Amino acid sequence: MKLKPVFISLFILLSSFGYSQLKTITNQTTYPFWINIPQKESAEKQPVLIFLHGKSLSGTDLNRVRRYGVLRAMDKGRKIPAIVVAPQLAKGNWNPDKVLEILEYVKKNYNVDESRIYVCGMSLGGYGTLHFAGKYADKITAAVAICGGGNTNDACKLATIPIWIQHGDKDYIVPLSESQKIVNAIRKCNDKANLIFTIIKGGNHGTVESIFHEDAMYNWLFKQKRE
Repeated sequence: MKLKPVFISLFILLSSFGYSQLKTITNQTTYPFWINIPQKESAEKQPVLIFLHGKSLSGTDLNRVRRYGVLRAMDKGRKIPAIVVAPQLAKGNWNPDKVLEILEYVKKNYNVDESRIYVCGMSLGGYGTLHFAGKYADKITAAVAICGGGNTNDACKLATIPIWIQHGDKDYIVPLSESQKIVNAIRKCNDKANLIFTIIKGGNHGTVESIFHEDAMYNWLFKQKRE
């Protein structure tokens, strides 16, 4: 019994060490953001994974961004072999220029592999992902958009990079047709585009968050590399 406090202290110490790389950056870019740097970052160039949250996490409390998505998966123990960046939107829609501002800050201040820049998002963040990738396809390696949609005017640029769009067929918040519309536009622009469209049977607007806790999305993203 006397050893129990020692084990508790050791657990807390190890837990703190495991998350010691996750920190916030404020007053440097328009959007404040979380960033996580892998332990081996100083030794070699690292890919970057940007996560764009949905409307429910908007605001001025950065801790809200940890409620679901990539940061939530990390808090539950997932190790991601990349510099993870998770900005917070105060209100409105994601602005691709302001997301780029964060990417440029990260590239300037950290050891980044510019051939491996990834973006993913859910709901409003799914729209933001496709808007960002559509405007700056030349800076992005691949993107995953979940239960969102996109601007069909971006379709031809989106067709130049690997895209994985996922949507539940029981989503009554953002209908499946929103993803279908941008998928059709990308395929119309280039029917050989590197595009995956996954319809999740029985998936609703909330349950598709499970994607961030599974290997498939990360495995697919990190195997993509821009020449």
